[in-house]
Amino acid sequence: MKLYTIGFTRKSAPQFFGLLQEAGVARVVDVRLNNVSQLAGWTKAQDFPFFLQKVAGIGYQHALDLAPTQEMLDDYKKRKGSWAAYETAFKNLMVQRRVEGTWSGALQDSDCLLCSEEKATHCHRRLVAEYLGGQLGGIEVTHLGL
Repeated sequence: MKLYTIGFTRKSAPQFFGLLQEAGVARVVDVRLNNVSQLAGWTKAQDFPFFLQKVAGIGYQHALDLAPTQEMLDDYKKRKGSWAAYETAFKNLMVQRRVEGTWSGALQDSDCLLCSEEKATHCHRRLVAEYLGGQLGGIEVTHLGL
């Protein structure tokens, strides 16, 4: 099974949709906690599923169970916490939520985890992909647009 990840920051809409189409993404799984803010631009919840379908024929699902808590985000971003602490807390959250059970039947070939971070290195979408790959097996992860 192929699983992709992508961040929309510093990508134009043509660049973003082109990456998804070139990879053959079938569905975007939005792992953002907040997908309605002004900073989300053309990826705001009320517009994004429409654009995905009309521009690229791609489905959409918002997955709050794969998002961090607001407290985790605040600790890391606003309070300048360490990546190592955030990573540990988020991995523990996935275990606590038992996301592998929820996603063992829901994850589809050519799904793409979406978040805002430009690169996957310091983004929870990478942690989700690695966790699901380790728990479910047989998943090849590719980070788009690096």
